[in-house]
Amino acid sequence: ILTRYADKTRMPAGEDFDSLARHGTTMAIHLGVNHLEKIVAELLPHYGADCPIAVVHRATWPDQDWAVGTLSDIADKVAAKGFRRTALIVVGRVLASDSFSESSLYRAGHAHLYRP
Repeated sequence: ILTRYADKTRMPAGEDFDSLARHGTTMAIHLGVNHLEKIVAELLPHYGADCPIAVVHRATWPDQDWAVGTLSDIADKVAAKGFRRTALIVVGRVLASDSFSESSLYRAGHAHLYRP
């Protein structure tokens, strides 16, 4: 689920964190790093303290950086890095899964409809 943190502008009915987190799916949250502690508090009842979370600061920029942890420790890790803006928060069990293999879609030897 791709969403944002609702601070000054409310989210539509059914799209608040409580409603979205009930799905237990992976969430990508924009515009929220300054409210990380509130976000964690809203997600904890649905994902649990041990749920993996990553905060990617300035993704794709030359100075990209990130912090990875769990809902129980991510706020301290982000504070230590000093991330204040331009960050994407990704939360979900998929971040700790070792049952996913990397996609071969763009591998040179992978054949498909447009590349025999």
